[in-house]
Amino acid sequence: MAATLTRTVALVTGASSGIGAATARRLAENGAFVALVARRKDRLEDLAAEIVKAGGTAMVVAADITDRLQAEGTVQQVLERFGRLDTLVNNAGLMLLGPVVGADAEEWDRMIAINVQGLLYTTRAALPHLLQAAEQGPRQVADIVNIGSYAGRVASKGFGVYNLTKFGVNGFTESLRQEVTQRHVRVGVLEPGAVESELGTHNKPEIRSEMIDPYFQGTEVLAAEDIDDGVAYMVTRPRHAAVGELWIMPTEQG
Repeated sequence: MAATLTRTVALVTGASSGIGAATARRLAENGAFVALVARRKDRLEDLAAEIVKAGGTAMVVAADITDRLQAEGTVQQVLERFGRLDTLVNNAGLMLLGPVVGADAEEWDRMIAINVQGLLYTTRAALPHLLQAAEQGPRQVADIVNIGSYAGRVASKGFGVYNLTKFGVNGFTESLRQEVTQRHVRVGVLEPGAVESELGTHNKPEIRSEMIDPYFQGTEVLAAEDIDDGVAYMVTRPRHAAVGELWIMPTEQG
């Protein structure tokens, strides 16, 4: 793929594994300077070294974006290093399933904090600089890609609180898109389904066996690298073309 993002800067949250790491690699291959954001610094440093070895540029920001001050500090560090911000990929996420009554309320709090608050805090901190990039940047456009889920459109038994967070991400994305699209900040949501990643590994074994594993049966499960294609598609399109919503679903096997 051509280096269509040369001289641009991308910030990717949840970059320590899965879709976030794959997306960071792909954006770097396209010529972007990439800021890798997550709590696990060791993994970020390994990924940064990999990107640099391949000829790209990356920086590491170890931060918890569910803390508003850390989210704001993350954006400030990126600006201090690169002087600009053109693309934000809100990828950090957590999927915890189970009944609304009887589940661990602290787990719900943690998931809501990551899936909703973290996305909101990072977006608020980044948006003024994305608006500036759309006016003065090399591509005269900026992008926000929120990584959602099929659970943002389709409700399922036991997915209640996860549905709540992902439906919320979709609504926030659409509202923000209407606010800034005329100023050439493109806002879109990418909604994958049945992706093999760490997203659902924090569930209890009985939840995995009852609710997650059956969904994967009869399905050719997607890999994180299948999703980074979608992100690259959304952010490398011509300035006048935006993708508001993109589904990436596996093919069902008969």
